[in-house]
Amino acid sequence: MTQLKLLFKILFIALLVNVFCANFVIASVFPSEINAQNIEGAKKRNIVFILTDDHRYDAMGFTGHPFMKTPHLDTIANEGVYLKNAFVTTSLCSPSRASILTGLYTHKHRVIDNNRLEQKGTVYFPQYLQQQGYSTGFIGKWHMGRHSDEKRQGFDHWVSFAGQGHYLPPSPEYTLNVNGKRVTQKGYITDELTDYAIDWMEQQSKTDKPFMLYLSHKAVHANFTPAKRHQGMYDNLVSLPVVHKQQDYQKNTPRWLRDQRNSWHGVDFPYHSEVDIKQYYQNYTEAFAAVDDSIGRVKAQLKKMGIYDETLIIYMGDNGFMFGEHGLIDKRVAYETSIRVPMLMQCPELFEGGKTVEQVVANIDIGPTILEAAGVKTPEHMDGKSFIALAQNKKIQWRDYFLYVYYWEKNFPQSPTVFALRGDRYKYITYYGLWDTDELYDLANDPGETTNLIAQPQYQEVINTMENRLYAMLSDEGGMEIPMNKPAGQFRNLRYSKRAGDNAADFPNNTVVAKPINKNAH
Repeated sequence: MTQLKLLFKILFIALLVNVFCANFVIASVFPSEINAQNIEGAKKRNIVFILTDDHRYDAMGFTGHPFMKTPHLDTIANEGVYLKNAFVTTSLCSPSRASILTGLYTHKHRVIDNNRLEQKGTVYFPQYLQQQGYSTGFIGKWHMGRHSDEKRQGFDHWVSFAGQGHYLPPSPEYTLNVNGKRVTQKGYITDELTDYAIDWMEQQSKTDKPFMLYLSHKAVHANFTPAKRHQGMYDNLVSLPVVHKQQDYQKNTPRWLRDQRNSWHGVDFPYHSEVDIKQYYQNYTEAFAAVDDSIGRVKAQLKKMGIYDETLIIYMGDNGFMFGEHGLIDKRVAYETSIRVPMLMQCPELFEGGKTVEQVVANIDIGPTILEAAGVKTPEHMDGKSFIALAQNKKIQWRDYFLYVYYWEKNFPQSPTVFALRGDRYKYITYYGLWDTDELYDLANDPGETTNLIAQPQYQEVINTMENRLYAMLSDEGGMEIPMNKPAGQFRNLRYSKRAGDNAADFPNNTVVAKPINKNAH
């Protein structure tokens, strides 16, 4: 009995230590109070931030898409700035959204998956705007904590729903949270969220306060559902992006990647079904058409209010999406089509039209950029930086690399924990808790990431430098401790026997030797 009491005492102390450490990490990241520092002489601009879900970096008309038309989105590029190399620091809805709102890497804000609520003491950039007299509105998908749509700090006006929400109301009783009241969803969600946004913008014209609208669409998340008016608009026009076949894999392609083809997130068993990926892609592109309509409506409202030229509009996707690249669908992994996103902005008073920014920017930069447009300095605790100066051709010091992480989820076991460092030319990827190969890609000569250079002697200095830099960045503010959640949801860990699901991939070439190499074993 004495030993049992001692064991419980030890476990209790360990629990206290874990709680203290977790709180210490958060307390060391977020400031204890909001203290907005003004930029001398800056104008407090109205700001509209439009966020979509799973929008690929190349799914835009002005970039030369083979069939997709995005006329209203294209006007932002024509009248403003295209941030050509924009990325997310975690390619998953909630972590990416948390990085947008906090300006922090995932290992700092600790929203590691779609189930975890934000941590106590989390600070969002709109809180600084409120302190500066802004009226702030959030309309759409929040998602941090999939069961919660409660109003969050930093926003005066709130319209949201739990989790992913629904394109169309699943029942007559289904409701949205409108400033704490349950209000029935009436119709197609993209249009309805836009209606709420337009109404709120109209109300702002009756006040002298500057405003910041955060319009966060559900679209274009699966299951992709176009509005009725857009169904079939791309019939007989659809061609898929690159779909890698088994024979396309080069030497030292990771074993987990080849196995993932036959899984929930692979083209050989997508979502444990035989869904037609081509039709799936058509639904995706047609569902985006309503988002493009929404952009047009928001811009028309700004013109109606007489504030079009002075307002900063930023558009981006929360993560990329694959339709066959590397044999995969979905996101999560560190390959370009997963982590690269569309990002555009316009403000005729700040930027010339038709400009392209080549430097690598990320979701952690959104908060600082919006704050600068509002005349507020970037808080010291944020990892991101404002990219307004880049769009104005000013010479400023910019990053050489950014850090990418994804933490393994038991309900999606086929995607491992990923750490990556992405630079202008090279990308280094490593995995945690996985018996497989790391990866290095020369993005300048191999943009499709088909040739893994990890075993080539001439790249060992690059690999060592990037590995050291990656772990140095991770070690900042608790990143060397792997955050975990209790598993939630179904375990999507099946394989399809019809497509060789009972066979595992061979080990990567660089892990297999022809004879023993250890001569010191006795």
